Amino acid sequence: MNENRKVKIRVRQLSKVFGNQPKKALEMRNQGLKRPEILEKTGQTLGLSNIDFDVYEGELLVIMGLSGSGKSTLIRCLNRLIEPTEGDIFIDEQNITTLGDKALLESRRRHFSMVFQNFALFPHRTVQQNAEFGLEIRGVDKAERRETAAHALKQVGLEGWENAYPNQLSGGMQQRVGLARALANDASVLLMDEAFSALDPLIRGDMQQELLELQSRMQKTTVFITHDLDEALTIGDRIVLLKDGEIVQIGTPEEILTRPADDYVRRFIEGVDRSRILTAENAMRKVRATVRDTDGPRTALHKMHENSIDSIYVTRRDRTLVGLLEVDAAKALAQAGKETITEALTQDFRSVGPEEPLQNLFAMFNEKSFPIAVVDEQQRLLGVVVKGAVLDELAQATEAGDN
Repeated sequence: MNENRKVKIRVRQLSKVFGNQPKKALEMRNQGLKRPEILEKTGQTLGLSNIDFDVYEGELLVIMGLSGSGKSTLIRCLNRLIEPTEGDIFIDEQNITTLGDKALLESRRRHFSMVFQNFALFPHRTVQQNAEFGLEIRGVDKAERRETAAHALKQVGLEGWENAYPNQLSGGMQQRVGLARALANDASVLLMDEAFSALDPLIRGDMQQELLELQSRMQKTTVFITHDLDEALTIGDRIVLLKDGEIVQIGTPEEILTRPADDYVRRFIEGVDRSRILTAENAMRKVRATVRDTDGPRTALHKMHENSIDSIYVTRRDRTLVGLLEVDAAKALAQAGKETITEALTQDFRSVGPEEPLQNLFAMFNEKSFPIAVVDEQQRLLGVVVKGAVLDELAQATEAGDN
């Protein structure tokens, strides 16, 4: 994550005690006691303790942990549906923990929309009317809210379903209505609390991809709560992992998989298919040699011989990939007295972007085992991946997770 990105939400020293003696519980926490001991001695539950993290503008941050870890408490503290016991929460540099009731209500309307695990749709209202609901209670003009809600429904793939009722929709479609309602409110932050947990696995996977596509288009700052590690690894730009109300690690999916902070995280990630998370960029190697599309066959043969390879990628001056030249084709061109190589280039190779999951690369190695080209959005050659590098990367990641 680029540390130079604008911070949308900044949380500092946030704690929450459930009970009527919060000060006593925090004093014991400061003396080094943990949640179970504090509960036993005081009857107070330390829901959150000294939580520090940032959420960047346009980031999809996942907060995850097992049941009782404090994740749902944390997301509700962000908009003060649950009042923090201590600490600060800044939204666009405004500390919402200091706001009075009226200012807090306005801040919630401007900054936060929520999507819950249960769809929370009104059964007697149409899809369109459900999507309009947040705008309606804000007093938005009828024509404007209809237009805004219709646009939000289109964003989530429900165009044409405006007049249907919730009981006519599948679970995934109902959750999309809830998502459209949140988007229609046009808040700057989307809070999603176990939003896909009630869906069956197939629909859940579809909704995860739907969210990723929506995020790529809208770049909405999103905080997503889940207890499911696979879900967190699939959708998160970064993950905040909680245990007993405390943060045990913050990092990208790759960092959590390859550099677990402690034994708890190592146990947490056991059994994860690392090939789903690690990407072509992780296994990418520097290209040993390339030739220009203006070079001749003898230059290509010289470079192949010099580097002990039997094929070579061909690029333009700006590194744009144009094809691959095999040694036999280069020899035939040289024997025929040709001065250029472009007529003998093959497209019988695979290229991927740097974010391509490693699990997708295994099937791409054909019988000739050409290195897989890694290219950027402009099709410029960044590097190559060979089969052995994929296996090495996975082995190293597994070793890091086991240590």
